[in-house]
Amino acid sequence: MDMLAGFAGFLTGYIVPFLVVLTLIVFVHEMGHYLAGRWSGIGITAFSVGFGPELIGFNDRHGTRWKLSAIPLGGYVKFLGDDDPASIPDYESVAALPEAVRKRTFLGAALWKRAVTVAAGPIANFVLAIAIFAVMFSIYGRQVADPIVAEVRPDSAAAAAGVKPGDLLVALDGNPVVTFDDVRRYVSVRPEMKIIVTVRRDGNDLDLPMVPQRTEITDQFGNKVELGLIGIVTNQETGNFRVVEYGPAEAVWQGVVQSWHIVTGTFDYLSNLVTGRMKADQLGGPIRVAQASGQMATLGVAALLQLAAVLSVSIGLLNLMPVPVLDGGHLMFYAVEAIRGRPVGPGAQEIAFRIGMALVLMLMVFATWNDISMLLG
Repeated sequence: MDMLAGFAGFLTGYIVPFLVVLTLIVFVHEMGHYLAGRWSGIGITAFSVGFGPELIGFNDRHGTRWKLSAIPLGGYVKFLGDDDPASIPDYESVAALPEAVRKRTFLGAALWKRAVTVAAGPIANFVLAIAIFAVMFSIYGRQVADPIVAEVRPDSAAAAAGVKPGDLLVALDGNPVVTFDDVRRYVSVRPEMKIIVTVRRDGNDLDLPMVPQRTEITDQFGNKVELGLIGIVTNQETGNFRVVEYGPAEAVWQGVVQSWHIVTGTFDYLSNLVTGRMKADQLGGPIRVAQASGQMATLGVAALLQLAAVLSVSIGLLNLMPVPVLDGGHLMFYAVEAIRGRPVGPGAQEIAFRIGMALVLMLMVFATWNDISMLLG
């Protein structure tokens, strides 16, 4: 009985929130492909959330099979003339089709139509994230604090550089600072990197060089994360904590800004990964995403939606990477086609797709290994 209760708790606490978040992101991504393809006049034979055997589905009046499949770790839109869900064209079958039908295949579409259709998936992910952030900012506003130092931790980078309580941070490496969160965001992804912190003290601006210390912290759920810290703290009285309310247009713009922060933060993390300033064990897979979904669900729907926004940006960005089988890989081929004036040969494409699939599988295995190591460790 206790085992059944534990399984039920795991199912409702982790799996269900994970599937809700993932299904939303996948559906929006594939809908971007679908809508762009329909607009471009390309025939679509299937729209699937999930892979593998079909669980339920129906055919619409345009001949598209809409279905929910058994493996809920992705999805696909299959266009007319595709050999498989990865949108690898079946050249022989397309060549055998009548001219009128061939023009409706993905392979027979104009280059710009193919590019727009492929790019629409990641773009839809960015739009989803912006929409979620905009709605959250419209409803709840945004809590901000002035970038004024209330306390300097002893033996910290800020203390060594001469930062004092009462200092107003005005710039980081020349980039203007508006809120204390701007400081936290900029510093956290720059462990062991020299930065110039400009503070205003008694009306004078001082440039203070310092190196954020790489520090392991534990969040409220017990998860350990490494980031850069300089050792400054603000508080309610000094930082003037307040909630800023936004109108619809301002909320959308703030959604764009927040999504851009995720993009730049991702590139900063990858840069730190390559240079060894951060460990690769922070790269998570589906198990860690499921765990995060369950944890955010305990904080409420708003927190879970914000996680969905973050993941949507990450998935959109990942899909734009120039790796064959990903959307970015297809766009890379189209760029080559535009330059050469003719498509890359079927043989070369097949080899590239195999290599791309191997790279994606290796990344998935590595991320899943990190997840398992986290659970066991």
